[in-house]
Amino acid sequence: MPQIDWKLPSIALLDTVTARRERMADEIKRNVRVIESTLQTFGVECKIVGVNPGPAVTQYEVQPGPGVQVKRITALQNDLSLALAAAPLRIEAPIPGKSAVGIEVPNKSASLVTIREVIETAAFREGTNKLALGLGNDVSGQSIVADLTRMPHLLIAGATGQGKSVCINALITSLLFQVTPDHLRLLLIDPKRVELTGYNGLPHLALPVLVESHQAAAALRWAVAEMDRRYKLFSAEGVRNIAAYNEKATQKLARTLPYIVIVIDELADLMMVAAGEIEELICRIAQLARAVGIHLIIATQRPSTDIITGLIKANIPSRIAFAVGSQVDSRVILDTGGAEKLLGRGDMLYQPVDAGKPTRIQGAFVSDPEVEGVVNYWKSQGPPRYMEEILEEGATSEWEGEKREERKLDPLFARSARAVAAEGAASVSLVQRKFNVGYSRAGRIVDQLAEHRVVGGYQGSKSREVLMTLPDVDELLERLGIE
Repeated sequence: MPQIDWKLPSIALLDTVTARRERMADEIKRNVRVIESTLQTFGVECKIVGVNPGPAVTQYEVQPGPGVQVKRITALQNDLSLALAAAPLRIEAPIPGKSAVGIEVPNKSASLVTIREVIETAAFREGTNKLALGLGNDVSGQSIVADLTRMPHLLIAGATGQGKSVCINALITSLLFQVTPDHLRLLLIDPKRVELTGYNGLPHLALPVLVESHQAAAALRWAVAEMDRRYKLFSAEGVRNIAAYNEKATQKLARTLPYIVIVIDELADLMMVAAGEIEELICRIAQLARAVGIHLIIATQRPSTDIITGLIKANIPSRIAFAVGSQVDSRVILDTGGAEKLLGRGDMLYQPVDAGKPTRIQGAFVSDPEVEGVVNYWKSQGPPRYMEEILEEGATSEWEGEKREERKLDPLFARSARAVAAEGAASVSLVQRKFNVGYSRAGRIVDQLAEHRVVGGYQGSKSREVLMTLPDVDELLERLGIE
C-alpha cells in the first residue's frame, strides 16, 4: 500500500463555545454571606479568602480562624447544604497546596465545557504530551489535560447515564486531533454494540470495532504477544522504551512502532463471559506494557468488586469516577468517598497516578455529529489498514490449553454448581457438607465455580453471592460439555 501523507484535522470541525461561563456575581456574594454566617452560628470562626467559579460548581476557599479544627467545618456539611439550599455539597479539607478548606457548591445553572475549548488551550497544543487527553475543566475553570503515556492506563466507572460514554468519545477525539494512523493504532472493544461502532472505517483502527467477547479476548491475547515481541526488539536495540526506540529507528530511516490504545467500553460484559482470563490479560498488559507503548482505557457502569477486582485496581492507578449511588461504590473506584456527591452529567473525580487526592472536573462534551465529522475527515484521507493477524494470533488461548489442563474441572463441579444455584448461597463449608469432601477439594471446587461466574468473588466470612439460576447453570454445563 502506498504511504499516505496524513493531515491532522482542523479545530473548525468542532462546535464553538456557545455557552461562556457568565457567573452571577450576586449568587456568589449571597453564598459567601450564607457560608460565613452559618459557620459563625455554630461558633466556627473563619473567613472566605477566595472563590473559584467553575462550569458546574463554585469552590469557596474557607480559612479557619486561630485554633479552629478542620473537622469542625467538615462536620457541618449537612447544615451548610441546608442553608445554601444546594445538594449535594462536597468539602475538600484541606485544598491541596493551600491553607484553606474548599466548599464546593453546585451552580444554579451549569455551563457546558466543550472539547474544542480544551483542545484550543496551550496545555493541549503546546505541551510535551505524547498522547494528550482533554478531560475538561476543574472547579476554577482551568482546562485539565492528561498524558496517557504517563497514566499509563485509565479506569473509568460510574452509574448509567452520568457521562461515561461521552468521556470516552472526548478521549478518543483528543487522540484523533494530534496523532496520525502511522503513529497510533486503536483497538476498540464495544460489547454493547452501540457506543463505539461509529468509529468503524477510521484509519487508526487496527481492526473493525470488536463486539464479540471471544474477539475481545483474542485482541487482548495478541496485545500480550505484541508486548513481548516489542520487549525483544528493545533488548536487541539496547533501548528501554518506545520513545528511545522510535528515535533510533528514525535516525536509521527504519520503521517506527505506533502506540496502541485499547479501549474497552463495558468491562462487566467481558467479565461475565471469561472473568479469569480477561482479568489475567488486563493485569499482564497493565503491569508491563507502559514502556512498549500499549495503553488501556477501561470503562464500566458496574463499580462492584467482582468487576473492578483488587488485581485490576492495583494495576490501573489512574481512575475517573462519575456519579455513583453510594459511598461503597465510590470507594471501589477511588479508594475514597466523594463520587456519591457528584451532580451527574459529566461531573467527575479524576485521580491521577501521582496525586494523593482526586480532582473534581466537569468533563468535556463532544456531540455525535462532531465525532462523525472528525471520523469522516480521517476516512476521506484513506482506508483503514486492518491487522487481520490480531484475531488469528490471539485465537489460541493459553488459558484454554495449558492452564485449563492444570485445573481440570472437578468431577463434582456440575453437582456443586446445581447445588449452590438451588441453595442461593455458596461457601466452602456448604460444598464440604453436601458432598462429604475435604476442605482443600471443596475450596478448589468453589474457585472453579467463581472462575465460571457461577458464584461471585471472595467476601471474607460472608457467603459468596450466587450469580446464576438453575437454567443458567444448565446452559453453562451444556457449553462445557458436562452432564
